[in-house]
Amino acid sequence: MNTSNTEPNTQNAVLDRAGAPLIQTTGLTCRFGAFTAVDNLDLSIEAGEVFALLGPNGAGKSTTIKMLITLLPPTAGRATVGGYDVVRQAGAVRRLLGYVPQALSADGALTGYENLLIFAQLYDVPRRAQRARVLDALDFMGLADKAGVLVRDYSGGMVRRLEIAQALIHYPHVLFLDEPTVGLDPVARRAVWDHLDRLRRELGATLFLTTHYMDEAEQLATRVAVMNRGRIAALGTTTELKAQVPGDAPTLEDVFAHFTGDILESGGSYRETRALRRTARRLG
Repeated sequence: MNTSNTEPNTQNAVLDRAGAPLIQTTGLTCRFGAFTAVDNLDLSIEAGEVFALLGPNGAGKSTTIKMLITLLPPTAGRATVGGYDVVRQAGAVRRLLGYVPQALSADGALTGYENLLIFAQLYDVPRRAQRARVLDALDFMGLADKAGVLVRDYSGGMVRRLEIAQALIHYPHVLFLDEPTVGLDPVARRAVWDHLDRLRRELGATLFLTTHYMDEAEQLATRVAVMNRGRIAALGTTTELKAQVPGDAPTLEDVFAHFTGDILESGGSYRETRALRRTARRLG
């Protein structure tokens, strides 16, 4: 996305702190009554990384994201994004990030342009810059020719790209994506991957994503963490993780099974399954 014709992001100064990770957690914990969803999590993620968090349903992945984006307060420990504390400086953290949830976030009764304009207003993009930002975001995500089309007439892959554009409209420093290609066919998934990779290459964007697709993590991530029962069971590049697994030419699926007890997909709860199928129907 071209930022030359609009105001620079005034948060840049916060990322100039020498040696400071963009995202850092220390002992980050979240409990729901007697259940510990995230247990003493220590993470350090540098600017420009594509960080993939893998794990079976119930491992604590979405809970981790919700704490980092200030939607859920930690029970214990600390987390910072861009040097800002997610509890004490939540407003500053929100200005630094974009978030693409699993659930559908685009309005099918509006055009792509109208959806993005609403997000530009919600993110307080200056009025004189809004039109340029919207058109730039549509072009970057390959949707310029669909700007005036109602989103209900978009394909599933186009909807997902629009949702990523919504999250980018204010030029965030870090983009959180929770299952970004859930419910999409292989061709649409590949299109989303290509645009996410372009974000990393051309804009230096930091991406934090959860996924159940091992090929997605392999394609996109510079580092991978495998989470199980609220804890990080393994962390490193895909090459480093594969080297820890016995056998000839282990795959990332083998890594997952090795560190989570051979449960590549636990199936999830009734509520999770219902939500996943609803999302798949609406995107498909």
